[in-house]
Amino acid sequence: MPSRAMPVIQQKQKKVSQEFHSSQHVQQISSRKSVSKSVKKEQVEATEAMAEPAYKVPAFRQRQPEGMQEYQRMAAHFGRDLSSLQQELHRMKVATHEQVENIEITREVKEKMSMRKEFQAETPKAPDFLVGLRSHTVWEKSPVKLFCTVSGSPTPIVKWFKNADPIDPLSAPGKYKIESKYGVHSLIISRCSVADSAVYSAVATNTEGKIKSKATVCVRRPAGAAESAHLPGLVPLLSGIHRSKLEVTFLDRFGVTFGTEGQSVTLVANLLVVPDLPNLPPDAEWYRDDTLLKPSRWAEMSICGGAAKLTLPHLNKDDEGLYTLRIWTKDGTTEHSAYLFVKDATPSVAGAPGAPMDVTVSDANKDYILVSWKPPNTTNEPVITGYFVDRRKSGTQDWVQCNSAPVKVCKLPVHGLTEGASYHFRVRAVNSAGISLPSRMSTGVTAADVESDVEVIKIEGKYDIVIRQEELQGVYVTLADPPTEVHATEINHTYVVLSWKPPSLRGRAPLTYLIEKSVGDSNFWQRVNTGVQIRSPRYPIYDLEDKTQYRFRVTAVNKYGPSEPSEPSELIQKVDPHGVPSAPGQVIASRNTKTSAFVQWDPPKHLNNLMGYYVDCCVVGSKTWMPCNHRPYKLTRFVVHGLIPGETYTFRAQAVNAYGLSDESQESAPLFIDAALTAPSAPYGISLLSCDGSSMTLAWKRPKNTGGTKITAYYLDKREAGHLNWKEASQSPATIRVHKVENLTAGLFYEFKVQAGNLAGVGLASEPSKAFACEAWTTPEPGPAYDISFWEVRDSSLLLQWRAPMYNGASPVTGYFVEMAKKGSSDFVTVNAEPESHRYLKVTGLETGALYVFKVRAVNAAGKGKASEVSDAVCVKALAGTKEIEYGVDEETGDVFLSFEASEISEHSKFTWSKSYKEIAESNRVTASVAGRRSKLTFVNPEKEDLGIYSVAVSDANGVSASHTISEEELNKMLELSYNIRHPIVPLKTELSYEVLEKGHVRFWLQAQKMSSAVSYRFIVNDKEVTSGEGHKISHDVSSGVIQMTIEHFTKANEGTYTLQIHDGKAKNQSSLVLVGDVFKAALKEAEFQRKEHIRKQGPHFSEYLTFHVDDDCTVMLVCKLANVKKETTFSWFKDDEEIVLDVAPNPMSGSCALPIPLFSRKDQGIYKAVLSDDRGKDTSVYDISGQVFEDIINAIAHIAGSSASELMLQCTPEGIRLQCYMKYYTEEMKTSWFHKESKIASSEKMRIGGTSEMAWMQICEPTDREKGHYTIEINDGKASHTRAFDLSGQAYNDAYAEFQRLKAAAFAEKNRGRVVGGLPDVVTIMEYKTLSLTCTVWGDPQPEVTWFKNEQEVVSDAHNKITFESGKFSSLTINSVTVEDSGKYSINVRNKYGGEFVEITVSVYKQGEEIPEPKLGQMSRSAAAPKSPAPPSKPQTPAPSMKPATPTPPPSVKSPTPTPPPSVKAPTPAPKSPTPPRSAKSPTPPRFMRSPTPTKK
Repeated sequence: MPSRAMPVIQQKQKKVSQEFHSSQHVQQISSRKSVSKSVKKEQVEATEAMAEPAYKVPAFRQRQPEGMQEYQRMAAHFGRDLSSLQQELHRMKVATHEQVENIEITREVKEKMSMRKEFQAETPKAPDFLVGLRSHTVWEKSPVKLFCTVSGSPTPIVKWFKNADPIDPLSAPGKYKIESKYGVHSLIISRCSVADSAVYSAVATNTEGKIKSKATVCVRRPAGAAESAHLPGLVPLLSGIHRSKLEVTFLDRFGVTFGTEGQSVTLVANLLVVPDLPNLPPDAEWYRDDTLLKPSRWAEMSICGGAAKLTLPHLNKDDEGLYTLRIWTKDGTTEHSAYLFVKDATPSVAGAPGAPMDVTVSDANKDYILVSWKPPNTTNEPVITGYFVDRRKSGTQDWVQCNSAPVKVCKLPVHGLTEGASYHFRVRAVNSAGISLPSRMSTGVTAADVESDVEVIKIEGKYDIVIRQEELQGVYVTLADPPTEVHATEINHTYVVLSWKPPSLRGRAPLTYLIEKSVGDSNFWQRVNTGVQIRSPRYPIYDLEDKTQYRFRVTAVNKYGPSEPSEPSELIQKVDPHGVPSAPGQVIASRNTKTSAFVQWDPPKHLNNLMGYYVDCCVVGSKTWMPCNHRPYKLTRFVVHGLIPGETYTFRAQAVNAYGLSDESQESAPLFIDAALTAPSAPYGISLLSCDGSSMTLAWKRPKNTGGTKITAYYLDKREAGHLNWKEASQSPATIRVHKVENLTAGLFYEFKVQAGNLAGVGLASEPSKAFACEAWTTPEPGPAYDISFWEVRDSSLLLQWRAPMYNGASPVTGYFVEMAKKGSSDFVTVNAEPESHRYLKVTGLETGALYVFKVRAVNAAGKGKASEVSDAVCVKALAGTKEIEYGVDEETGDVFLSFEASEISEHSKFTWSKSYKEIAESNRVTASVAGRRSKLTFVNPEKEDLGIYSVAVSDANGVSASHTISEEELNKMLELSYNIRHPIVPLKTELSYEVLEKGHVRFWLQAQKMSSAVSYRFIVNDKEVTSGEGHKISHDVSSGVIQMTIEHFTKANEGTYTLQIHDGKAKNQSSLVLVGDVFKAALKEAEFQRKEHIRKQGPHFSEYLTFHVDDDCTVMLVCKLANVKKETTFSWFKDDEEIVLDVAPNPMSGSCALPIPLFSRKDQGIYKAVLSDDRGKDTSVYDISGQVFEDIINAIAHIAGSSASELMLQCTPEGIRLQCYMKYYTEEMKTSWFHKESKIASSEKMRIGGTSEMAWMQICEPTDREKGHYTIEINDGKASHTRAFDLSGQAYNDAYAEFQRLKAAAFAEKNRGRVVGGLPDVVTIMEYKTLSLTCTVWGDPQPEVTWFKNEQEVVSDAHNKITFESGKFSSLTINSVTVEDSGKYSINVRNKYGGEFVEITVSVYKQGEEIPEPKLGQMSRSAAAPKSPAPPSKPQTPAPSMKPATPTPPPSVKSPTPTPPPSVKAPTPAPKSPTPPRSAKSPTPPRFMRSPTPTKK
């Protein structure tokens, strides 16, 4: 084994052995310089083979620097034993070396003889052990090597055995290593565990015989060793051999981790990999307990960038356990383990249990699947009463509950499944408080049988032959044989699983089974599985009666019929064969670290299929138990982590199996949480404080590690400088860190060393001090201060304290200077400009997290003295959890106190209170008390004398300390509060006050902050006590603190002063209320009103009077709510005393009535009244809609209308350009304003402002360029303004102006075109030979041309058809002596340059004597209007947005927003083929009935 793997002592021994051998055998070595290199190589290999590697006892924990000092102290303590051991080892090394040299010489001689070819025949020899096996006792996790030397001819073969079982290295890769070199055979066992304790033997065999050598290996586990960090339990075995050429070292390791269900946790280990190849990371394996983890939805693994990570994205209690990371390296494996704790998620219902865990499925068949799980731990929750099992088909998201009633045992056969379907399962626990969250779902399992009557035979590994059982038996089966071996495979209090052997001859037809039961030995058989087809040879049976025995038999059924029944089973009774385990035995808890404890217990007497254990802990003084683990732990020892340092805990354990949790074990003895006790580390910093020539006063610093307990003694040794022997400096040990060494010789130099001792023993000695000269000090300046300590360390400040010099010099010390520097710097800076008279100094303004060192110089009249030793470096950062001193008053006693809670303490920590940093020893002004981690300093009689700085320090607690300055103002405040507590009053939430109740009752009341059941009180009115009686009711409620008096009939006689006096134990108080003058009048008025209101409410009445609201469609609703109505109750609406009759009568029984007012405007102002009446009375509600109410309604309408307002739209008319805004409702009462370029527009002839119920508009008449610009409409609702804008400029204005000009021209043309004003009928019927005169009035400017047509052919004026046109107004067609040939369609065309019009007339001529024909459908006659003077048509009116536009489509060249005309508008001219257009054809001028071209509202 290389020397770097040996302990330091053994390396030194090897070096001494080599030097000794070199000095004794120089001539022999020089004489062998001619030996060949191969011989030297064999010598080295033989030496390595013979060398037995040294073993060292593993440390219980990884050694810190203090641990190395402990190891060195032990080596020094046992120096004599080690010296004798070294001599013995040296002798053995020399002898072994000589033996190796003799072997070398012998081999050299044999080599030379072989060169001369002088061979001698070998003599056969049986095996013989030259060196036999040696027994070993080693510590757990240490390696052990067994070796032996065997001779024999031919060369023997050696095999290794463990307890007579052969050892196969491949069965546990990495565990065993077998080597054989140069006749030396070895067995190396890596990382020994207790299970490796056994008798090992080596058996050597050749043709001449066999021989055996035995040795015992005993593996011991130190108390608390190895388990102190995590108690690994089962170490995972190597999964295989992974070849690696990488060297891997752990840098940062993951520690004990805590998580909660549902959270995500990542375990990270930083690695140093050599060589670090990005594409070739080391092989890593993660284990939970002894289970190898694979990547899944529950575990994500990665190793890259020098870090191995395991992420658990959704924690569950199934994930709790010991996690091990194993890395394969060049030399084998390196690994690290730590425990992960997963606590329950917050339950959906307070008090509900935690979720079950480890849900597994087994025994899957066609009929059922057995689901099992582990129960959760319960500490403060109610006992679990059962479990619900849910199932889900794979590929779906819906969970279905399997059992209707909770099952009490932690397993359940789930039946009613679909054959061949895959299922997942989960479990929920139930107790009296509710149902837990569901467990993690199980893996998928298929409901199918794996058993079959088909047998597969393989032939030469290539072919498969499928044969059924009946074919092997050579028979063809129809009816199956009866099943056999009916028995119960599982029995518990909930169900029985019945199993049987299928028929040996079953046939090819599918089989089902029928189960029958009988009670006891009776032969009355009853079907069990009614309506259920059983296809598997096992089935769970429920609904069996308690304490009743049953027999069962089974019948096989196929399509040919049922078989004979099987033989009945034995008597079976539904019972719990095991039940819960018994309680575990004695629980012992011991210290481990500052935040953990080692707990072990005795197993229960009755295990009953034990699953594991739960461990609980409880803080002493508390009744709340907390779970330490959340998943059953298999071993009987456990390390509890996450404890609070300085607290005292007790522990208990519970055993777990499928039936639940056992009773709790007895509680352990209380355990104070602190690190395990060890001997202290070495003191340091020995300094000389004074010397008088025959004695020296020395001081030293406390050990950095006190070993977890108080240091009881210091042992001081001395020696003269240059000497080796140490002598005790005093006969008795020192108890403080200052000691005067007597009987020294003046002029000599002395060295000193110190050892500290505690309950665990004496620690290591300090390093020798520097040599101090024993010469009397005579300097006038003072000596050095000493014992610099740091307290109240915060993020930017600290308090420095020191002790006065032991040597004052020529005059007394008058002050001190403090110097400081950052660690590593020699530039010290003086902190205080003037000498500090106290031996403490608060240093502020420091850098957070920086390291500082300090030294102190004392000053007297002669000047500055010698500097103290440089202090230890201190980090300027507050300890985690640091708290300050609290100043307050005890609420019970009224005592003024200072209180401090330490963030951490040890078992032997003490609280030291000081005033002005001088310890308060015995004082009649204060008393100190300690309870746990809190200490309280109580003032007996606080006065100004008690003002000042108070501080507290906690020993053995890493400098935990704090201070507080009591000022005079603060003291006075506390004294006042103390007086109030010692002279108590009943605290009041409210003073005495009154309120008027319904029926006109008046209640006088007050409320106290708290009140006991023994409270007494009395009401005094006008100096007379009032008691509860007629007219007065007096009562109180302790829970709410309310005391009240109710006067039922409040009158003028009740004016006066009311006083309530309260006595509650020692406390008392009173409150008064003066109820006179205007205050009393107001109360009396209110009481009378409430009395009247009560009377009113006895009949039908308004629970809410009339008010209004505006609907989304801007309808105003007057609403009221009614109460105490019946069917006979009538309801009426009135406005200005006139009844309003609605289409639908109000229904008082609905509880409310409403009056809608659509299109609200100023005309709707008035006084509205609602009247409610029946035989019990009448009630009226009046609402005046005028003034402010009217304004409020208009503003509400404006708010809805303004919010719904559309953007401004451009519309052109013959008169000008119109901007319009559509909204839900518009009325002129709304506060609407138009603006042009930020100037408000007033309605005028040029700018007309108006609107309809659906829009507001503003029209620019005869627009010019001056009207270009930005236009805005603003609708104000009293709170906000709603604005819409339009930019009428640029192209928008040009297009609008062009459209205006077109419409203006079209209007002029329409006004002046030719047209028929009246006089022509649609249909004319006339007798033959009569004269027909068709006369009409026409108009046009200029005068139109008139043309008559018959059947689309122009009529020419002649004797038969005479056409006249008189005065440019009257045109007529006269047909003399009409005949049948004159029947037809006649039309007149009136036209001038602006357009014209066609009017058609149908003429029907009948002969004399014939019946007058009826006019055709659609051709009813119209009376001819009398001719009138032509007049221009009236201006079109502004339409509502819902009306259809009538403007014809403009020419394509004009861009106009004018909408498309309706389909009724026809083409402007007739078709070319027909000279006479149809009667319905019109001119391009809009017809008379068409209105303004306003587009339809969108």
